[in-house]
Amino acid sequence: MKFVHIADMHFDAPFTVLNQNNLGNTRRLEQREAFRKIIEYIKQNDIEYFFICGDLYEHEYVKQSTIEYINHQFQQIPNTKIYMVPGNHDPRIKNSYYEKHQWNQNVFVFGSEIQKISEPKVDIYGYGFDNFYMKNPKIEQFQIENPNKINLLLTHGSIDGGNDELREYNPMKEHELRRIGL
Repeated sequence: MKFVHIADMHFDAPFTVLNQNNLGNTRRLEQREAFRKIIEYIKQNDIEYFFICGDLYEHEYVKQSTIEYINHQFQQIPNTKIYMVPGNHDPRIKNSYYEKHQWNQNVFVFGSEIQKISEPKVDIYGYGFDNFYMKNPKIEQFQIENPNKINLLLTHGSIDGGNDELREYNPMKEHELRRIGL
């Protein structure tokens, strides 16, 4: 099983500090180039799965053209199954692009409830944000169905975070993930 995993791309982030030196646009172009290179790597290496686990874009600032760019890149890898999990910066809310954009056929966007995708060698579980905060993690109600398979959990959050801020973003404990069998 071959996969690529990314998170926290933050497409169209304002880069306020960088904009003071007119570097914000340069950084946004670099993000697109990095994403294009990831897609090229997936294509060249016949990667079966592409996991995007939260904060692909900035909900408040993302442009339609950026979403179209992302989706165009996805078209370049039609044989790769793409699984996306909304994060705290791009939650799956009513007016989000996860809801209103027509994604390619090879793209699946997880909702806020735990969902399972069963593949021959792996069970892929996932859930994402439906708000900008998630203080009560869903991991507490989680159970794997087949311990003889590879079991992956796709989500966006913090593991073993110690400060109060991280407790608002799907907090999880590593020992709990191991106990469950993920």
